[in-house]
Amino acid sequence: MNSDRSPFIQIILLCAAILFLGQALHEPPNPRAITKSDIAGAEAIAGLSFTPAERDSMLGGLVDRRASFERLRKLTLSNNIPPAILFNPVPAGATFDHVRKPFEMSAPQTLAVPANLEGLAFASVGELSALIKSRKVTSVQLTTMYLNRLKRYGPKLLCVVTLTEDLALAQAKRADDELAAGKYRSPLHGIPYGVKDLLSTKGIKTTWGSVPYKDQIFDENATVVRRLEEAGAVLLAKLSLGELAWGDVWFGGMTRNPWNIEEGSSGSSAGSASATAAGLVGFAVGTETWGSIVSPSTRCGTTGLRPSYGRVSRAGAMALSWSMDKIGPICRTVEDCALVFNAIYGPDGVDATVVDLPFNYSPRVSLKNVRIGYVKADFDTAHENRANDSLTIATLRNLGAQLVPIQLPAIPVNDISFILDAEAGAAFDELTRSGKDDLLVRQIKDAWPNAFRSSRFIPAVEYIQANRVRYLVIQQMASIMKEVDVYLAPSLEGDNVLLTNLTGHPSVVLPNGFTGKGTPTSITFTGQLYGEAMLLAVAKQYQDATDFHRKHPKLDF
Repeated sequence: MNSDRSPFIQIILLCAAILFLGQALHEPPNPRAITKSDIAGAEAIAGLSFTPAERDSMLGGLVDRRASFERLRKLTLSNNIPPAILFNPVPAGATFDHVRKPFEMSAPQTLAVPANLEGLAFASVGELSALIKSRKVTSVQLTTMYLNRLKRYGPKLLCVVTLTEDLALAQAKRADDELAAGKYRSPLHGIPYGVKDLLSTKGIKTTWGSVPYKDQIFDENATVVRRLEEAGAVLLAKLSLGELAWGDVWFGGMTRNPWNIEEGSSGSSAGSASATAAGLVGFAVGTETWGSIVSPSTRCGTTGLRPSYGRVSRAGAMALSWSMDKIGPICRTVEDCALVFNAIYGPDGVDATVVDLPFNYSPRVSLKNVRIGYVKADFDTAHENRANDSLTIATLRNLGAQLVPIQLPAIPVNDISFILDAEAGAAFDELTRSGKDDLLVRQIKDAWPNAFRSSRFIPAVEYIQANRVRYLVIQQMASIMKEVDVYLAPSLEGDNVLLTNLTGHPSVVLPNGFTGKGTPTSITFTGQLYGEAMLLAVAKQYQDATDFHRKHPKLDF
């Protein structure tokens, strides 16, 4: 008996030893003494050079500092605790309109109710809202239709993490009961939607798309989820995101583009864009730090709004980069984005970065009276979507717009993009030190585990210096934006996406054509800081003059 069990016991002991060794490699319980050679190695990483005498002088202070690090690491810092240093995107001397005006929306197209309600799957929020308000369709009917589509197509698109069916049906019934009693909350009353699974939902898993957090449950709703519920919207599903908000790969697989399921939907708001494009939800909520609304909206042919930094509370959202994260809607039309944004923007008393400024949206705008620029250098490059982008400019000119070329700041913003890495490394400090980063699905060089580890070697001084350069970019952008109200840029060409995420400017991305393979292309409109109202109104003028947003993928899989 003993001889039979010995190999088994040995294997157990070996596995335990390997596990212990793995943990020790990530965070040794008794780190060895710092030497002057270690300092020389750190100099090489930072691109500095000190003399032996200078290293000798530093040694004692560095030993004390590491001891401070070790004591601080014993404190529990959950992902929702922000740094005391808040990013301010407002350029020096800027002023903003504080006068609040009534929200205006267009008269929606009147739709006939089809015999098969799936004929409404791709209707806009405005169109669905009119049907619900007139009681031609109930919220329960719409919710049931979308739930059936989520069950049918969700597993093939891999866009759903958790279906919230019981909650959705209860919220839909409440919406119908309230309407019958004469209570109408907002244009989102009874509209079914999905939310990116990095926003907390009380009692429902919030997985962040990542293996270490796949059973995570919070005891409160994120501010955005709470506000949408207060507006009467119906939560259908927690939608997929690239693991910890990078790409379109999560622990359930790769989220697919409904226009071509052989390719991913891009990320990280992968499920939000895929589900909206496939007509599985009325609208969705996504987030962006560096392209995570722009990129999947481009791939999937949706219309996405990335609001100004500090417009929408991030309370209850997974933090990746405190100075760059933003939450915004992914919809089928520009005005849908305005309707959703109107429900979620503004201070909540929790997220200290949120400004208290009005959103005075009106679709009534004359392009002849709007100063519209375009990033000429990016339009002139031989990029893949050049033909469709050129046609966008032609369409706007036909609508009466006078477009003027602009040049973005010449500062190399890619060289300060490590601001994101530094903050992400801090947001997931414990994940790295515990060794649980080994559980993440993607373990290639260009993925979070490696980025988190590398971020530990970003000197604090260089992080501060990068933010000083960021200040210069903000001031230079302010000078450019004095000349225009809105400007156009090819969606994924040049530095515009990164630059405006660093400065905090809002952008709307919307379809502007198709490739030769039949997949969507997009164009990006960027507006003044906190200028979402004008930005959306201008983008709507262009969208109304085209029909790209009315074309939908054939879900024949």
